[in-house]
Amino acid sequence: MRPEPPPGKGPLDDLITAFEGYLQDEKDVSPHTLRNYISDLRQFASFLVYHKFASAGPAGIDNRVIRHYLAFLHRKQLKKTSMGRKLASLRAFFRFLHRERVIEVNPAKVVSTPKAGKRHPRFLTVDDVFRLMEVPDTRTLAGARDRAILEVFYSSGIRISELAGLNEESVDLSIGLMKVTGKGRKERIVTLGSHAVAALQDYLAKKGEAVKGGSVREGDETPLFLNRFGSRLGIRGVRNVVAKAAGQAALSRPISPHGLRHSFATHLLDGGADLRSIQELLGHVSLATTQKYTHVSMGKLMEVYDRAHPKARKKR
Repeated sequence: MRPEPPPGKGPLDDLITAFEGYLQDEKDVSPHTLRNYISDLRQFASFLVYHKFASAGPAGIDNRVIRHYLAFLHRKQLKKTSMGRKLASLRAFFRFLHRERVIEVNPAKVVSTPKAGKRHPRFLTVDDVFRLMEVPDTRTLAGARDRAILEVFYSSGIRISELAGLNEESVDLSIGLMKVTGKGRKERIVTLGSHAVAALQDYLAKKGEAVKGGSVREGDETPLFLNRFGSRLGIRGVRNVVAKAAGQAALSRPISPHGLRHSFATHLLDGGADLRSIQELLGHVSLATTQKYTHVSMGKLMEVYDRAHPKARKKR
């Protein structure tokens, strides 16, 4: 197997830069999405240079080249979900080039997305959730922060990028509501339970005492969760907080920030919440995305059906 191609200067570089400006100025994508798009495209551009596919320029890239690239990624044992994301980046890029009349057809349009095997979402039992929440030592600022992060994840079901982007101005603890910015810069309001509110109040009190000279600012915003250097806690830092707590809690199964999101949805469904409500809380555009949670609670759904549906009720 050949090694991963090194970064190289190629004929796509200037076009990728133009596409980056288009995503920023016209599509207004999030910084996280922008980084993924450009990283995927630069990797593809390096592949073209390394395998000598780039000599003909963008017009010489057809669907066979893209399939060759996917085969290369497959040999590297990349997950099919990751391959699908990279193909989606290529489709968007070539769609942009077609719109700008750089190419006549979009070569990625006819390439099928690799089918990923269905995976059961990993989630915690309620007992595991309670065990996890007890891990952080809330007598310290770091512990209070970590408890607040875990409580907010489980109480709201927000994504890791949404949590890392939270500002103090986003949270209204007096009414237990929080404004988050999700995919596509879409804003939504989510609720916070009493435990999450209490954890945030404790953390903010300790944070106020520890931060000298006033709160850390990013323009007009005050980051909610800070790292040990006093700046915004990033996605990697949030992931480390969850991993550390999960390791110390001796859980029955491994868990990630996304697993806490699954736990939130699963426990709501088990409690009788309907899918439409869960869809709104999770910020899913499609109900089909939310439905992947149903199989883990099918017993509960059948119980609700038997109790509620007129044709399912047994004759007395």
